[in-house]
Amino acid sequence: MNKKSRFLLLCLFFFLWAFGSCARFLPPNQLNLGVWAAEKDLWDEAVFRWQKVILAEPNSAAAHNNLAVAYEKKGLWEEAGREYAVALELAPVNEYIKANSESCKENLSSVKKDKDKQDEKADKEKSEKE
Repeated sequence: MNKKSRFLLLCLFFFLWAFGSCARFLPPNQLNLGVWAAEKDLWDEAVFRWQKVILAEPNSAAAHNNLAVAYEKKGLWEEAGREYAVALELAPVNEYIKANSESCKENLSSVKKDKDKQDEKADKEKSEKE
């Protein structure tokens, strides 16, 4: 697991620990299963579990943050951004959500730049062939 993955998981676990008192209102089995799945790099399962938590407790900033982390790991940057936005709306002063959201924005920007470069290269190769 690379440094970024470890950092995201660390943020996720610290966030869960810091908001443990709020977590008692969440379906604990689903929340815990999501964490377990994330630890095992089973991101589809983590997404499924945290979506179930959100259905039961839509105002859970922790669940939205966790779901956003899972979406990031799956490369679903726009979905992650939307979940971070919800989490920030629910907990606007939470430094962990802010940090995760900023990291996601940076990653999305980097992904877009890489895609633009690939598109330019493909266009150039295509024009050279013509």
